[in-house]
Amino acid sequence: MSEQPNYRKTLLACYLGFITQAISANFAPLLFLTFKSAYGIPLERIALIPTVFYLTQLLIDFAATKFVDKIGYRICVVVSQVVSAAGLMLLAVLPELLPSPFAGILIAVVFYAMGSGLIEVLVSPIVEACPFENKDGMMSLLHSFYCWGAVGVILGSTLFFTAFGVANWQVLTLIWALVPLYNTFNFIVCPIERLVEDGKGMQIRKLFRLPLFWLLVLLMVCSGASEASMAQWASAFTESAMGVSKTVGDLAGPCLFAVLMGISRVLYGKMSEKLDLTKNMLVCGALCISCYLLASLSSSPVIGLAGCALCGISVGIMWPGTISISAQKCPMGGTAMFAFLALAGDLGATVGPSMVGRFSGMAGGDLKIGLLFATIFPVVLIFALFVLKRMVENPSCKPRL
Repeated sequence: MSEQPNYRKTLLACYLGFITQAISANFAPLLFLTFKSAYGIPLERIALIPTVFYLTQLLIDFAATKFVDKIGYRICVVVSQVVSAAGLMLLAVLPELLPSPFAGILIAVVFYAMGSGLIEVLVSPIVEACPFENKDGMMSLLHSFYCWGAVGVILGSTLFFTAFGVANWQVLTLIWALVPLYNTFNFIVCPIERLVEDGKGMQIRKLFRLPLFWLLVLLMVCSGASEASMAQWASAFTESAMGVSKTVGDLAGPCLFAVLMGISRVLYGKMSEKLDLTKNMLVCGALCISCYLLASLSSSPVIGLAGCALCGISVGIMWPGTISISAQKCPMGGTAMFAFLALAGDLGATVGPSMVGRFSGMAGGDLKIGLLFATIFPVVLIFALFVLKRMVENPSCKPRL
């Protein structure tokens, strides 16, 4: 008898894939002030680092719609781990080797952003293609590992810097690079199935003609914006609202947000068989609106912080939930659909925080005003969910393949 594939190995590799993405997205921002003091890079130029990261990720998301199915999941996901590890290692050495430290940093960022983009496109369909029961729960649990990775990066880096000093940040960078390096071998040996058979996935042209697809894209944009608008401004909001240090702000703001977001994804993963996904996303959308209003309108710093933290619970199932709904309602969408969904989520994660910063700047640096305007994203998400519910109940709106 032939040995049955061990898909638990695939699941472990995908978990570590999202942890790798969390390292790529969250480690460099902890070093922004270090880059400024060590290399004399002004903050205006340092602000380009996250822009380059997310722009590269967006370009990879788009390009993946063309090449992933031709090359294959395994090669692409192995490459995602290799370039992620290479990018982190280059971050540790290039600023010291090149005449321009800033150029060295940006080159490294481009490398691990490419890896991060591929991870985002590939990991969800790889898990969706595995013969697991309760796919909704599996997808929510899978995405919780990005949250735990973010928490681990923040706490682990804080402990390392406290024990050994920020001056040794290159050593820690190389330590974090071991995660994708190790996971490269996991993806080489684990079983990987295709989401749809060769040649049977929906063509991009047909996908674009589906009103359902564009509604799913809108859901992803709103999910990404609802999550990132609070996550990326949580530390600054906590510092300004409560008058605490950056270390306390990081722990009380983005770290607590990530913990609660991870808990919500784990809880939904455990209870998903008993719950209706669309109804739960509607409830979470309403809670998200309440959290944004609480953070932006409350005069109490403690209540504002509570709104910021509880927002992590409300956005937890939005991103993985939209992916699960997409797989259910458009099963022949294939890799292209997942790539465009990742692109839409990243677009929302780029636009949302930028909008918060722009409106806050127009209000004289008042972050509460920026967060108040960001309430529009969960509002639109709820509207889109109601439209989706009506659309899938109408047979004329279902995909015709």
